[in-house]
Amino acid sequence: MSYKKNEDLDSGPGGAIMDKMTVFQDCIAGFNASPIQPRKCRVLLTKLTYLLSTGDTFARDESTRLFFSITKLFQHKDIALRQMVYLVIKELALSADDVIMVTSSIMKDTTVSSDVVYRPNAIRALARIIDASTIQAIERLIKTSIVDKHPIVSSAALISSYHLLPVSRDVVRRWTNETQDTVLAQKVFPQSAYGQAGGIGMTGSSAPSYMTQYHALGLLYQLRSHDRMALIKMIQQFANAGSALRSPAAVVMLIRFVARVIDEDRNMRHPLYQLLEGWLKHKSDMVNFEAAKTILEMRDATDAEVQPAVNVLQLFLSSPRFVSRFSAIRILNRFAMIRPQSVNSCNIDIEALINDPNRSIATYAITTLLKTGNEASVDRLIKQITGFMNDISDEFKIIVVDAIRSLCIKFPTKQASMLSFLSGVLRDEGGYDFKRAVIEAMFDLIKFVPESKEDALAYLSEFIEDCEFTKLAVRILHLLGEEGPSTVHPTKYIRYIYNRVVLENAIVRAAAVTALSKFSLIDDKSVQESVKVLLTRCLDDPDDEVRDRAAMALRLSETDKVTAKTYLAPEAIPSLSALESQLIMYITEREPGSTEVAFDISTVPTITKDQLEADQFRAKTMGSVPMMIGSSLDTPGGGSSVSPSKSPSVPGEDLTQKYAAVLAKIPELAAFGPVVRSSRPVPLTESETEYVITCIKHLYKDHLVLQFDVQNTLEDTVLDDVSVIATPTSDEGSEPYEEEFIITIPQLVQESTGSVYVAFTRPGEENAFAGAVFTNTLRFTSKEIDPTTGEPEEEGYEDEYQVEDIHVGVGDFLVPTYVGNFQHMWDSLSFETSETYGLVGIGSLSEACRTVIDALSMQPLEGSDTPMQNATHVLKLFARTLQGGKVVALVRMAYSAKTGVTLKISARAEDERVPPLVVSGIAEK
Repeated sequence: MSYKKNEDLDSGPGGAIMDKMTVFQDCIAGFNASPIQPRKCRVLLTKLTYLLSTGDTFARDESTRLFFSITKLFQHKDIALRQMVYLVIKELALSADDVIMVTSSIMKDTTVSSDVVYRPNAIRALARIIDASTIQAIERLIKTSIVDKHPIVSSAALISSYHLLPVSRDVVRRWTNETQDTVLAQKVFPQSAYGQAGGIGMTGSSAPSYMTQYHALGLLYQLRSHDRMALIKMIQQFANAGSALRSPAAVVMLIRFVARVIDEDRNMRHPLYQLLEGWLKHKSDMVNFEAAKTILEMRDATDAEVQPAVNVLQLFLSSPRFVSRFSAIRILNRFAMIRPQSVNSCNIDIEALINDPNRSIATYAITTLLKTGNEASVDRLIKQITGFMNDISDEFKIIVVDAIRSLCIKFPTKQASMLSFLSGVLRDEGGYDFKRAVIEAMFDLIKFVPESKEDALAYLSEFIEDCEFTKLAVRILHLLGEEGPSTVHPTKYIRYIYNRVVLENAIVRAAAVTALSKFSLIDDKSVQESVKVLLTRCLDDPDDEVRDRAAMALRLSETDKVTAKTYLAPEAIPSLSALESQLIMYITEREPGSTEVAFDISTVPTITKDQLEADQFRAKTMGSVPMMIGSSLDTPGGGSSVSPSKSPSVPGEDLTQKYAAVLAKIPELAAFGPVVRSSRPVPLTESETEYVITCIKHLYKDHLVLQFDVQNTLEDTVLDDVSVIATPTSDEGSEPYEEEFIITIPQLVQESTGSVYVAFTRPGEENAFAGAVFTNTLRFTSKEIDPTTGEPEEEGYEDEYQVEDIHVGVGDFLVPTYVGNFQHMWDSLSFETSETYGLVGIGSLSEACRTVIDALSMQPLEGSDTPMQNATHVLKLFARTLQGGKVVALVRMAYSAKTGVTLKISARAEDERVPPLVVSGIAEK
């Protein structure tokens, strides 16, 4: 066990100042005294434990002296003293030498058949001092203790087995049968056992505890976690054992195992989902919550699958117990982030919790209603929130502000009331995290709701007058520099910015100079002269960073406007993720002593302001939800490691930046210029086949590159000269795609993955949006590996492997982009096409939205990707073509249980060829 030194703890038990060496000397003298004084020794052991727990360490020779002095206390039979002896021995065993010498003394206590105090403590201590060479000596002891009639002894043996796994996994694996029997034995911790123990951590409760099952089940998981089939069999065995698992904690752990298998193996989803649905009716509340949470976290869960879990949580909302109401509303709150329409049915019960005496429950209730409510209820909810904001902690204030932030994007017409609320709480007392959350919410309003820009900038300008946080002041100044010059009255922000130059520290002054310099780009001579005067004053600043920034801005003001804008307000900036990865590679791949080569920033892909805003919009509206409960399955009793569900994602999001750096390093592909769009990987084979192949489509200005990732899953087989023959079949009457070259994989060894690149010249401008279907054949030379030499045979045989086709359609020619005002964009475009479709096999409006977004690869706007009603919905989409043209789509949907989803899609664009393609994209999907 490792500890962190706590510098604030200067005194020990009772408030006395403790010196490490004094305690050390007292312990050596006290433990070696004769006769042994149990009370005095317990006090010394307590001081020693305190020092160890607060981060103090002893030198190895000191630890060894202490360890062997403590072993002399085995001569006394005082039970309380013996418990403290084992507690300290376990800690000192990590830093002392020759600890194995005390094994015989501890072994004596493990054989005391009638004492349930000595035996479990001795077993726990024994597991800490044993090593791989001596574990055989205690194998029989641990195996016998696991099935001991005393549950306390059995639990001690099971917990010790966890610690012995890193020492000798094979030996622990031999205890599997005994561990499995313990799960089914239903041992109970009786009141009499607690009474005899009378020790640390015993609750004294008369209620039976089946904690042994929990410990045993956790150990079985540790032994089988790397074998998925064994794990599935274990789940089925204990799930079908009926009431064999009497411990709710054990059932919760089993549910987390189920969650992991569902996440990794979709074929097991249906049978394991039925188990989860059954656990929703378990008599234990904690099991109900865990089952409901797991169902709601399943990837791509349908409305029918999540409804039973939502119904169970809805019942708990009216529970008389605080903890039950809190757990239910917390889980529903997190789920409402991604599926608000599925929680709408609970709104009446949630509204009853707004006045709950527990403010934490009331906070979660209101923020859940903000996510699931309609536009008409926003003002009423904000008024109720304002009433108790001063009564809750910063942690819950942040939750409320985050809910308001998502609401800003969802209902932009309510920006006035939401901005008024945010400006009010910004003036309240609060820490950095709370203030930052409010600032981020106002930033989102400015970026995604243009109508709020003037008022929000005014509130932020007033805030920095008294802002005590440097980081927040810098961020606000940067925003004023970005947005201020484009406002109706830009000069009013210059005063706020220059005040920071006069009154703040060097960091804020530097940020203020940079923001001020951007106002020099305004086409107004008087403003430019005023800014120049203020920047000239900054040349006398005592900080060199401030002076340098001012000097650079003044120098740029003397150049032409294009040059100045390139440096002060560039249209495109380097992709920060790609820049970071390339810098890391640049630092780590350089050989020591080699000639320094300058980092080439021109190789870093750039991202435009539109793309940056689209990425930020997706991050705000489509981000993954944080884990609700738990941490990791790799520790006993850990939480679920399953990733939560995600809302509909836009194809290609963030993928272009991801692949651009890799493609730029391939000379043949670098000649095509920057990649404009990259698709998500498309599987062309089943995951269980001998060759697993996925395809990624990379669109350039004049070229198309198909990247085939090929995985060789065959053992003892090597594939040479691996290529993919992709044959295009273009739309009738359109110019065909012409193959330019293929970049093959020279050799693909067993259990490895490589990439084949097939490049095509795209059709000319007249057929720039022409689709195509590519028929794909994998070709390679197969060579078996000689088991005697481990080398592949010299001559193999040529083989082919047919895989699925790849379709290039309208979605590949569109880049999802954010726009602040959908209606204005719709009115500004003239070419329009409309069509009506019926979607077969779609069971809800949410699923229909995901299908349309996936087919068209367009950016959903104004929160329209999450339907708030079950019968009708309007989806608003926007994108740009690869050439930069604007495309907007309006999709009206209607759902009926009899006919399914019917939709009417209308598309408008700058190019008259695009709307028909967008409309037909749904039919192609």
